[in-house]
Amino acid sequence: MVQLNPFEILPNTHLGKPKLVKTFKSYEFSDETLEAQRTDSPTLKQQIQGKRLKVISWIFAFLLCLLTYRVFWLQLVKGSEYRRSAENNRIRISSIPPVRGVIYDKNGKSLVENIAEFSFGVIPADLKNESDARAQQLSAFAETAGIPVAEFEKVLVEKKANSTEFAVVKEHLDYAQAMKLKILFKNEPAVKVEIMPRRHYLGGEAFSQILGYTGKISETEWDDIKNSEDNDYQMNEVIGKTGLEAVYERQMRGISGKASIEVNAERREQKVLAAEEAVPGQNLVLHLDSELQKLLYKKANATVKALRTTGAAVVALDPQTGGVLAMVNAPSYDNNDFVSGISSSLYEQLITDSHKPLFPRAVAGEYPSGSTIKPLFAVAALDQGIVTPQTTVLSTGGIKIDKWFFPDWRPGGHGVTNIYKAIADSVNTYFYTIGGGTENFDGLGIDRMTQYARTFGLGGQTGLDLPGERPGFLPSKAWKEQTKGEAWYIGDTYHFAIGQGDLLVTPVQMALMTATIANGGTVFKPHLVAAFQDSAKKISKTIEPEIIRKQIAKPEAFQVVRDAMRQAVTSGSASRLQSISQPVCGKTGTAQFGNQNKTHAWFIGFAPCTNASIAIAVIVEGGGEGHAAALPIAESGFKYWLKK
Repeated sequence: MVQLNPFEILPNTHLGKPKLVKTFKSYEFSDETLEAQRTDSPTLKQQIQGKRLKVISWIFAFLLCLLTYRVFWLQLVKGSEYRRSAENNRIRISSIPPVRGVIYDKNGKSLVENIAEFSFGVIPADLKNESDARAQQLSAFAETAGIPVAEFEKVLVEKKANSTEFAVVKEHLDYAQAMKLKILFKNEPAVKVEIMPRRHYLGGEAFSQILGYTGKISETEWDDIKNSEDNDYQMNEVIGKTGLEAVYERQMRGISGKASIEVNAERREQKVLAAEEAVPGQNLVLHLDSELQKLLYKKANATVKALRTTGAAVVALDPQTGGVLAMVNAPSYDNNDFVSGISSSLYEQLITDSHKPLFPRAVAGEYPSGSTIKPLFAVAALDQGIVTPQTTVLSTGGIKIDKWFFPDWRPGGHGVTNIYKAIADSVNTYFYTIGGGTENFDGLGIDRMTQYARTFGLGGQTGLDLPGERPGFLPSKAWKEQTKGEAWYIGDTYHFAIGQGDLLVTPVQMALMTATIANGGTVFKPHLVAAFQDSAKKISKTIEPEIIRKQIAKPEAFQVVRDAMRQAVTSGSASRLQSISQPVCGKTGTAQFGNQNKTHAWFIGFAPCTNASIAIAVIVEGGGEGHAAALPIAESGFKYWLKK
């Protein structure tokens, strides 16, 4: 067995892991092992440096990927947006407001015009962006212009900060004021002085209820407009508020245009790159005769003042078309006061005035008709064969039913009465009889009477092209039972037959009823607008007469009633009209209201009696007798019209 020398160092011929040599209780590296490690293995320093290089390489690769992704995002994804933003900073789209159409009467006389005035304001997008800087800027503007800073802040609350729309701070400036502001702010692109049109009404109070007025778009109106499909408005525009201005807003406004305007870095306008011109609004041509309108208003207003009543209304229609020749509400107001923004004190004065100048009596006033409804029931009775022209009723002063007495207006009565005398002298007993009947006579009854009243246009809106029309009211058995908890009595029918009780009519309804009698039974839809006109004053559209119902009763029934209404002029309560050059047919009325035996004064009539060209209805509130208060107003209208 070979003995190994524990102290002998054996040569190491194996390269790889270091070979240990055991010496007593320790191990040592051989020289060869150490040499091999020095020659082929990395040092600790080298290992650390390698790891650092790897980390740096990964970081660099990550940043390169991130940069590549960001370039891709900016160029391809957001590129179009940024290009648009840059383009928007260079090109501004400006709205071009259309010229609003005007209104003419039937003879081509202008009733409203557009006048130029100046407005001062700012472009919100051109103001400084930072809130404190913007506040200081506005404060400086306010001091320079002499306008409270609150006025600037108020209009900017309504606009978006980036809006390029002109925000009006002060309007209705004259030329001198406008030029002064323009000079003061000539170096400030955010401030502008612009020309803006304003409505000016030429007819005064006589036309205000018909034409209405324009005014700034309110917040409520803007909410409705901006959500509509055909929104073409800017918030600083005006809009029709009442009357024809409101009804025909879309037609008269026109269509806005657009202009692409190049601006420089200072946001100053350089040039117009492209423009789409605005389309002017259409003009309205009315059936209205402005001279007749002014005459009737003057007469009605004078009557109200002379009699110290609350008001009056007049409606004149063309019986052959339904065209409105005149429509008067007295007293009235000046619509120019509303165009520029009415003061609170003046508005308070108008709404608290006991004469109610803002109230459109002609279409919304509801009154008992009094005896002016009698011709309607005469037509109904003739049409139904209840009476003939020869049928007579004995008037002895009234009719007694049990303990109730229904009187004639003349004590002792009118004697033997046929239909001509009944209308000419307004004999109540005759109409009690043909309406409600007696023990020996079958009348129409409430149901047929109501049916005919509706056929003539009572008890509902006529469809006139004005807002605010009221329907009036026709009582019935069912209504009385449901509302008052009472049965319908024959006395209710008697009251209805002479235009009293719960019956309510409007002046325009009574004018329509009168026109229907005049033309022999055709019910037209009343209308103010006859045609539309383009900006070159050429007719673009004619409004054809609209027939609601035709031949609502026998022609001979209408002829008898027309003859009876002529007799009212030749020998009855309307005899004042005999002096007029052409034959006039008419009927006066006195309608009780309230609890103090007060009466409204009524008159209805038409002329000439054959082929009538005008039908008139007049009411004077609390005016007393129809022949004394209402008839003279109509007389002035007939005289003017028949002289033409």
